Amino acid sequence: MRHRVRLGVAVLTAALALLVPGVPAQAHNTLRSASPARDATLTSAPVEVTLEFMDELDPAFATVVLTGADRRRIATGDPVVAGARSTVQVTGAMANGTYTVAHRVVSVDGHPLQGSYLFTVADPTASGDAGVATVESHDGPGVGLLAAGGALAALAVAAAGLRWRRRRAGR
Repeated sequence: MRHRVRLGVAVLTAALALLVPGVPAQAHNTLRSASPARDATLTSAPVEVTLEFMDELDPAFATVVLTGADRRRIATGDPVVAGARSTVQVTGAMANGTYTVAHRVVSVDGHPLQGSYLFTVADPTASGDAGVATVESHDGPGVGLLAAGGALAALAVAAAGLRWRRRRAGR
């Protein structure tokens, strides 16, 4: 009977490990806020893009790229970094449509961070449509991390099953 309880605990532990999402390491930088905001719908094209992070950035390694749905870059100035904030001036024309802000920065402690998000320009007085883009975000746990967790849980269940089987056979 004790073996069944142990097996049940092992299975429950493995199931919980799969259900708990990965949490970013607290020592690494994260995006605190953005303007335009993620998934925002603007009534006019922005004149700048500002990203604010939790920790200070290394100005030499800050990249912010703005692209339309056709994946063509929208002209911007070079990133201006002040502490934990990076800003680019938008110098290219932006029609109505969905745009992607992609960033790759390095914290002053040397840790890189990259990610992207979408926003939409829906100016009722403008013509044109930039279409809709799909972009993968790198802010959450990756598929590899989830697959590794699943494999680990499967190994734990298999090991518990073999142990239970051997003890039962040894009676």
